[in-house]
Amino acid sequence: MIDKATVQKITDAADIVEVVSDYVHLIKRGRNYVGLCPFHNEKTPSFSVNSVRNFCYCFSCKKGGSPVNFIMEKEGLSYHDALLQLASKYNIKVEEKELSDDERRQLNEREGLLVANEWAMTQMEKALSDTEEGRSIGLQYLYQRGVTDEAIKKFRLGYNLDSGHALADAANLAGMDRKSLVDVGVLGESQKTHGSYYDRFRGRVIFPVLNPSGKVVALGGRDLKGGMAKYINSPESAIYKKSNELYGIYQAKSEIAKQDNCFLVEGYMDVIGMWQSGMENVVASSGTALTDGQIAMIHRFTNNITLIYDGDAAGIKASLRGIDMLLAHKMNVKVLLLPDGHDPDSFAREHTPEDFRKYVNDHATDIIRFKAQVLLKDVGNDPQKRVAAINSVVSSLAHIPDKVKRNVYIQECSRILGVSEEVIEGAVESSRSDIIEQQRRQRQANDIDRIDQNENNPQPDISKNIRPANSDRMVEMYPYYPMERTVIFQCVRYGMLDFCEVEFEDGSTGMINVAEYIAEDLQADNIWFSFPAFAKTFNRILDLKEDFLKEYDAFEENLFKERKEMLQKGYDEIATKNMNMVEIRRAERILEENVEEEIARKRYDFARYYAEQKLSSHQDDDVRRTVMDAINDEQPLSNIYMRNNPVSERKMELDRMRVLVPRGVLEWKNEMLNQMIRAKMKQLDSILGRSNPEEEQKILMETQALMEKRGQLGKVMGDRTIGKKIK
Repeated sequence: MIDKATVQKITDAADIVEVVSDYVHLIKRGRNYVGLCPFHNEKTPSFSVNSVRNFCYCFSCKKGGSPVNFIMEKEGLSYHDALLQLASKYNIKVEEKELSDDERRQLNEREGLLVANEWAMTQMEKALSDTEEGRSIGLQYLYQRGVTDEAIKKFRLGYNLDSGHALADAANLAGMDRKSLVDVGVLGESQKTHGSYYDRFRGRVIFPVLNPSGKVVALGGRDLKGGMAKYINSPESAIYKKSNELYGIYQAKSEIAKQDNCFLVEGYMDVIGMWQSGMENVVASSGTALTDGQIAMIHRFTNNITLIYDGDAAGIKASLRGIDMLLAHKMNVKVLLLPDGHDPDSFAREHTPEDFRKYVNDHATDIIRFKAQVLLKDVGNDPQKRVAAINSVVSSLAHIPDKVKRNVYIQECSRILGVSEEVIEGAVESSRSDIIEQQRRQRQANDIDRIDQNENNPQPDISKNIRPANSDRMVEMYPYYPMERTVIFQCVRYGMLDFCEVEFEDGSTGMINVAEYIAEDLQADNIWFSFPAFAKTFNRILDLKEDFLKEYDAFEENLFKERKEMLQKGYDEIATKNMNMVEIRRAERILEENVEEEIARKRYDFARYYAEQKLSSHQDDDVRRTVMDAINDEQPLSNIYMRNNPVSERKMELDRMRVLVPRGVLEWKNEMLNQMIRAKMKQLDSILGRSNPEEEQKILMETQALMEKRGQLGKVMGDRTIGKKIK
């Protein structure tokens, strides 16, 4: 259990831009950052990161949240373990008791597998450097291949002792869950003797596969004894899908973004060799055919990719794999064939980094041009082969989404293929229509599969899931759910903002915030949230008031200093300009107005986002989900509203808040009256003509009173002006 103060320290330190940047290449756009969503494959960025709100959100798949939520979603971790990962990132010390065997078994499957892989990798790293066998066999092999100590440490290379069960014995002594070690493929279980385990990677040099956040998700073992299998790899598991991983991505991601280019090679040693040569923006597909998942991972950091292969026939064939997928992902693709007899590792070892870079710059060829030239090279005078080559190029062109880019390539290919632009363009458009239709049918099939899956699987407890808002079942269970949802969402967004002035019982006056206004308004009619998650969230927002005031005082002190510095800097700049007294006074007045507006905006932002920043990382799942939904559900001001109100965005939102907050409560009360009236009418129908007239009259009068109250409420709902509220 992490104490509350440490949790607060972690959530305060976690910066959403820094956290997301470990997974996504972000580009600044205005006050926000954008990038390709790490939760689904996309070609056009729809993932937004807001540094002011410390929040991220994908407008396509609707995933995101605070730094804690992001790590939970991306890594599949629990709330507790997401905090630990962030604590490690920001070097925050967390004091926790050692997990018992029972507690370790209770960890979810994914976390257990990650722990197993990390433990195994640490043991293998030690075996490589701290044992005689590791140094004389494993380390000697790496040195012979030209691998440096720096690279060994960077890529966490290791060695599994050749005893057959050294790792299994160590796991038993350490109390590790050997089932998890079997599930990740580190250990194997004997078929003859139940409960007997052996090392799958025995006698092999180990290459760990790290995901973008640095977690060990798989291992690759290189045989050193001439066995049948040169390499064995981890099986797929809850933490490892081979088609979604790239070897070296963790080590390369920052350099890929910096260089705005990614080199793609085939093997572990190719990555290490190029990295040692100074070309650190390199990853490997580890011998698999390139997949959508791997391309999407690269695309999060850059739009540019250079494929590097051997110059033999196999290398040429490999270079043509995956072209259409790369183009469909809007990637700019080049291919580089190395001289015969060389792979990236050997070429890097025989050339200086400068020579390697020069070779890349001089010989990397655009993929479409390369494909056209390669396919036409051996067709000779065979018309059928020529037609097949041209159709293959046309198929690749059809996968390019951008029409301008397609047309440029059509012109280039017309020259290379000796076919008119009109003919190629017609063939490309026909092929593209087929592709679009195929994609439509695939989406339709996927939708049908999801419907079938939903019908065959039991639905989760709806009280644990606040989506969807308009579910018939939800409304049946909680009749006022839609109205409560509107009010709690407004409270999350605006809860700490001052709302109106009140007169207290002692005769003094003061401001109350939105949350307090809502609480008073509900309590005045003896109303409260019926949906448990909303009730918990609202109570947590009310509890924030004391901490908010303390933090606001400290914030104001810093703001006072900042205001002074901004003014002084502005005055100094004005003093350096050649202006007369009238111009100086005008410039100073504009400066002071701008500074005051900036200070007012910062005050507003502090209060506006306080509740969501504090509670979007709350340990209670119901509270955290409610807050996230409120943020994700927020709608921007309409263009019409902005045209009719030529004032600042902040003032427009305040105007909107002063209308929407009381209206939400009034609509809630109005629906309660509607349901009460319907209940009375139903009661009247059930006794009409079968009871005494006095009882009927009583129900009629009660119904009439409710209808009059609803009418009065309707008049108030039509009034957008909020006056003083007297307590």
